[in-house]
Amino acid sequence: MYARVSKSLIRTLALAFVALMPVALAAQDSAKPAAMATAEDSASKWDIFLGYSYLAPQGTVTWVGRGGGTHTNTFTAINYGSIYSAARYFDKYVGAQLEVDEHIVNEYPSGAVNGSTSSYDDFSGGSAGLIFRYPSDNVTLFAHALVGVEYAGGIWQPDTFGPVLTVGGGMDFNTPLFDHHLAIRVFQADYQYTHEDFYPYGRGNFNMPRLSAGLVYHIGSFAPPPPVTLACSASPATIFPGDPVTVTATAGNLDPKLNVVYSWTGVPGLKGDGTTASLDSAATGSLAAGSYTVNCGVKEGRPGKEGLRPWESAAATASFTVKAFEPPTISCSSSPSIIKPGETSIVTAMGMSPQNRPLTYSYMAASGTISGTGASATFNSTGAATGAAAITCNITDDKGQTATAATSVTIAPPPPPPGPPAEQVRLEARLALHSVFFPTAQPRASKPEGGLVASQQATLATLATDFKSYLTYKPDAHLTLSGHCDVRGSVEYNQALSERRVARTKQFLVEQGVPEAKIETLGLGKDQELTADQVKELVEQNPDLSDVERARVLRDLNVIVLAQNRRVDVVLSTTGQESVRLYPFNAADSLTLIQEKSTTPRKKAAAAKK
Repeated sequence: MYARVSKSLIRTLALAFVALMPVALAAQDSAKPAAMATAEDSASKWDIFLGYSYLAPQGTVTWVGRGGGTHTNTFTAINYGSIYSAARYFDKYVGAQLEVDEHIVNEYPSGAVNGSTSSYDDFSGGSAGLIFRYPSDNVTLFAHALVGVEYAGGIWQPDTFGPVLTVGGGMDFNTPLFDHHLAIRVFQADYQYTHEDFYPYGRGNFNMPRLSAGLVYHIGSFAPPPPVTLACSASPATIFPGDPVTVTATAGNLDPKLNVVYSWTGVPGLKGDGTTASLDSAATGSLAAGSYTVNCGVKEGRPGKEGLRPWESAAATASFTVKAFEPPTISCSSSPSIIKPGETSIVTAMGMSPQNRPLTYSYMAASGTISGTGASATFNSTGAATGAAAITCNITDDKGQTATAATSVTIAPPPPPPGPPAEQVRLEARLALHSVFFPTAQPRASKPEGGLVASQQATLATLATDFKSYLTYKPDAHLTLSGHCDVRGSVEYNQALSERRVARTKQFLVEQGVPEAKIETLGLGKDQELTADQVKELVEQNPDLSDVERARVLRDLNVIVLAQNRRVDVVLSTTGQESVRLYPFNAADSLTLIQEKSTTPRKKAAAAKK
């Protein structure tokens, strides 16, 4: 019965220790929040330790039994136990500690009574004392000295209470878990001395090394709370006389359990209520134009207890500007902005007074007429000349301040008569074809139907097709064919040769369906021959030649000048546009056109040689 009561007392102490945890947690909750700094700067106010403990009792109990024999009991080491402690620090280094431990081996002996080792040992106790620590960022070293009671007993001795002294120390490793609230107690090494009177069996003095390890939970902090902050703003930041203003204060780092007082000064008529202050219309109506500053203040503390906790305060300012009355502004536009003679356009004016004063509108037009007195008017272009008609929009407020804006309405002239059909324009562009080129001395008088190579026939076939279509739009149109020769023939020879060339060209067009009456011919002989400079310019402007080809052609410029003059030009009568004189260098039969000598039948060449 006595043993059960004694053990119940030890367990009650342990439960009391555990009950300290919510008290410590509540202490932390009531603390003013502060930003976590280093472990040294934010040393905890409470340390709660729970861990494993090893105890090695050194000592024996000897007594004389009822039969007269001497008995000795030696206590065994206890390899498992539990330990709890709570420390409340007065500052970063010194605190008070309450500690409870329990070491019990609950096994029955298996040897003789005299000199045997007990297998039912019990050392549990509670102590209190001072603890000293040295905190750093990662490691905290500590030492403590405690005094208390030890509840001890064995298989041969009844459990009893005795005094116990404890001295020792250890090391905690701080971790970032739970915002640096959790640490690992790497070790706690203690020496304990206890004296136990196991009446009526005997007495025992025990020197007991104790090793412990476990987890430490840090609660609270000695880091100073962050200072109270204050920010103020005025809305609106710019007003006119008679407009209200509201100033708002926003305080930071306040403790919700303390009283807060706000103050407002700096501008006459300012009325503050808690976190806001205001200037009503009457107060701002008496303010001159300029900038004004409101002084905002906040104090935090406990009324009547300034000696226990000084009031903390912060100050800030907010500014607003009172503007002088400004003249109105106006903008105006017309829709539609382009009209025909005799049509109307709506002119819209948009006026604005910074002080919302009543506004009056009026309008003027440089030509035509305009009517309207509100925000819109109607412009009538009857009688106005074509072109832009200037319109002036005017606005006046009730204080006589004015503003003007301008817009215009364009009176468009009558549309021009419709142009030629698109197909006609396209055909006129296509009829500006290349001139037609002939080989040397072709066509001959003996064979006037010759001389047109394949590439030049294709050019004339396209010309015939387009010209026949063009006649549906311009029935009176006709073509003029002008024949040319190179410089080597006589006047009479070249004149006849140029006439044969235009005749052959006309014949081919007629064969393609072009009415003969729509073709005029003109043989120019040696007149209007192209010079070397003119031919060189045509070669340089020829888009069908690459740079390499153009350089090769210009090396034989004399030959090209002769070939360029063996041609028939085409002129369209309705436009006067002459065919382009681009030589067909890239045609498959271009060498036939370029060669200087005339090709003759074999038998005539042999006769000439003989």
